[in-house]
Amino acid sequence: MDVNGTVAEGFEPVRDAFVRNFETLGERGAALAVYRDGRKVVDLWAGTKDVDGTEPWQRGTAQVVRSATKGVAAAVLLALWQRGRLDLDAPVAEYWSEFKARGKERVLVRHVLNHRAGLPVLDRPLTPQESLDPLRGPEAVAAQTPEWEPGTEHGYHALTYGWMLDGIVRRVTGKGTGEWIADEIAGPLGAELWLGLPAAEEAAGRAGRVGRVEAPEPASGAVLKARPKRSVTDAYQDPDSLTRRAFAAITPFPDQNDPAYRASALPATNGIATADGLARVYAALIGEVDGVRLLDTATVESARAEESSGPDRVLVVNTRFGLGYMLHGTASPLLGPGSFGHPGRGGALGFADPEAGIALGYVTNGFRKTVTADPRAQGLIRALRTSLAG
Repeated sequence: MDVNGTVAEGFEPVRDAFVRNFETLGERGAALAVYRDGRKVVDLWAGTKDVDGTEPWQRGTAQVVRSATKGVAAAVLLALWQRGRLDLDAPVAEYWSEFKARGKERVLVRHVLNHRAGLPVLDRPLTPQESLDPLRGPEAVAAQTPEWEPGTEHGYHALTYGWMLDGIVRRVTGKGTGEWIADEIAGPLGAELWLGLPAAEEAAGRAGRVGRVEAPEPASGAVLKARPKRSVTDAYQDPDSLTRRAFAAITPFPDQNDPAYRASALPATNGIATADGLARVYAALIGEVDGVRLLDTATVESARAEESSGPDRVLVVNTRFGLGYMLHGTASPLLGPGSFGHPGRGGALGFADPEAGIALGYVTNGFRKTVTADPRAQGLIRALRTSLAG
């Protein structure tokens, strides 16, 4: 297997694990970047740019990262809180008056980030075309009735998370989340990451920038583990369950290779990034990268403090969330107890571990059934632990 890139001394096990993903797990095209204390120590890529093509993956090839977008979007609200622009314990309606309709007066900004808002579904899902309208999703979730008393339980807000977050960001800053990321995160960092792919990058994509991805298989009981409990199986098969309805808030799901979809900005699901771009953002959350730091230590500690844990009403397993981030646990094993980040359904992953000074970004064009613990990413994490222990 031909692998391009470099690894620093001591990180050879990570390269070996990256190769094994191609040799034993059917990887078609992927890239991995790891930073340690703000310096890149792993930079690897291999395979084909398109999952269904033959053109080789190049340095700088980017892919849709699905829900790994959520971790980058969370940094927007956290940065605004750090700057005193909003209060996490204020009602969302304090910034977005239309949101308080239908019993949502007690939904706090904090609840949007910790998946306790009670709004994981839409009674009427958006069509693919409606989802491209930046105002339609926030309008729909503002008109929705909560499924549970806000703040009392948690459940993964697979798509509605992004519309709630974007509605707040627009009213606080006057910018959409994608524009704010471009101006305040990706731009200053020089990170190859976009929420709303610019036309110039789309044109570059046809020449080699953004690869074609495959659609993940329909959600089923096998999404979370190889031998799911019956309750998990039932939830993914039942069209009336919160599980199925949460993932179907856009029905049918848009073609992720459609230029119109990639140009839109859905903060829950359609970020586009290189592995380095994703890792670079996480590295700048926990320390300086070329003189840029995004969040201070106190904000990072708040972001990775446990806010929600236990049975997840949507994913139907035990999950752990901080403020916008999944935390290390059985559903989403990361590097260690202090790690925080976010996977993308089907493969992508970004996370940071402040104690180890590590930030990782992994992107792939081959989406699998997994929502959280993808075996390819987990193999890379195990190898990274081995490298750090050595």
